[in-house]
Amino acid sequence: MSDTTNDKVREECGIFGVFGHPEASTITYLGLYAQQHRGQESAGIFVIDDQGKGREHKDMGIVADVFTEKQLAYLTGSRAIGHVRYSTTGSSVVENAQPISVKYVKGELSVAHNGNLVNADEIKNELEERGSIFESTVDSEVLVHLIAVNNKMDFVDSVRESLKRLKGAFSFVILNKDYMIAARDPNGFRPLEIGRIDGGAYVVASETCAFDLINAEHTGTVEPGEMVVFSKGPDGLPKMETIQFAERGRSAMCVFEFIYFARPDSTIFNRSVNDIRRALGHQLGTESPADADVVIPVPDSGVTAAIGYAQATGIRYDMGLIRNHYVGRTFIEPSQNIRDFGVRIKLNAVREIVKDRRVVVVDDSIVRGTTSRKIIKMIRNAGAKEIHYRISSPPIYNPCFYGMDFPTKTELIANSHTMEEIRKYLRVDSFAYLSLDGLVKAVGGRKDKYCMACFDGDYPLDFRDGQNKHIFEDKC
Repeated sequence: MSDTTNDKVREECGIFGVFGHPEASTITYLGLYAQQHRGQESAGIFVIDDQGKGREHKDMGIVADVFTEKQLAYLTGSRAIGHVRYSTTGSSVVENAQPISVKYVKGELSVAHNGNLVNADEIKNELEERGSIFESTVDSEVLVHLIAVNNKMDFVDSVRESLKRLKGAFSFVILNKDYMIAARDPNGFRPLEIGRIDGGAYVVASETCAFDLINAEHTGTVEPGEMVVFSKGPDGLPKMETIQFAERGRSAMCVFEFIYFARPDSTIFNRSVNDIRRALGHQLGTESPADADVVIPVPDSGVTAAIGYAQATGIRYDMGLIRNHYVGRTFIEPSQNIRDFGVRIKLNAVREIVKDRRVVVVDDSIVRGTTSRKIIKMIRNAGAKEIHYRISSPPIYNPCFYGMDFPTKTELIANSHTMEEIRKYLRVDSFAYLSLDGLVKAVGGRKDKYCMACFDGDYPLDFRDGQNKHIFEDKC
């Protein structure tokens, strides 16, 4: 189906790694499966055995479609890294699927990345002048080449020096025959969590929901500017060492991880996503109540906020929209045009819940507004008497340079329309966003801990004048 039917902020990527487990590829598969919401374009796994031989498989599609039991059986080894992707730099082709793996003078090396490097084109040009040949158009590949160029150093030192060159948002897992390294940028834009399975093997993931599926214990967080090195100790068991490769910068945890990206059952940035998302809805209900009969969410990301809104207002909560979770990219559309088909195949209104009632619809965000308008029309056609639309985040005014695929500034409805114009466009009886102050309050009252540039334009990390976040796509 056309991506134009999905008017949501796009996920970035999800990464996973395991060190010291005999079923490393299967554990990684499950870890990626749990993080499928973070990217559905491609998936990949790279494993390496104790003899230093690497194997990988990656392809376009979701995790369950990309991997079979036979492929996982081929991916033998006790350490592995994996990746699910939605492209923020680089086009959506299999050549850009991750992990990115190479053979160089010191053996095999693989890297998986979540984020966006704002100085990638600068480093890429420098490396190409020195003879490096890039095989993909993703920014992540620059780290592979930086490590290879520093091949005269110890591997851990070469990774540390390479990470110092990078500017932007990044969480990495890096694997070679001796080490798995997890690293996070000095500003801490993207989450990266640490766990253990049965007190033995180490695992890292973008979100802790991946640990729950494999029954791993969440033991810590990769801190900003930190690289955590996993290796085999003298006793043959996995060990962990922490190295600060750069001083911590201004704290810039992406607040959209709480609003939309992360699963509610995850803990990231040392906070419960469920608790914060419910607080967002509660604050929204306090700021913008409505005289209504029922509160319904736009599933799935609006569910927790809608519960918070209902608790704050005392209005009954119900599931007035049902999502079809089995719609894939290969769904065959009818040749005869069916109006709003793209939305209808994903969502359907429950007439018994909305008919003849005043309905509050809670959603997490609004970008262009095109899909929101179709959802409202569906609810109206199901018999709703009044519709009050509430958004559990502030208006999005600015593009993101740190790993979220926002459209251009001109495509953001909040930039070109007043609140009243948006209300009329959506054809709702009332419309309200969560205030920026309300957002800050809901996430703990410390604006200086988070990146909220998409809302307030205060970019925590400078980027070069004229930097184009699609620089690699432009060169495809």
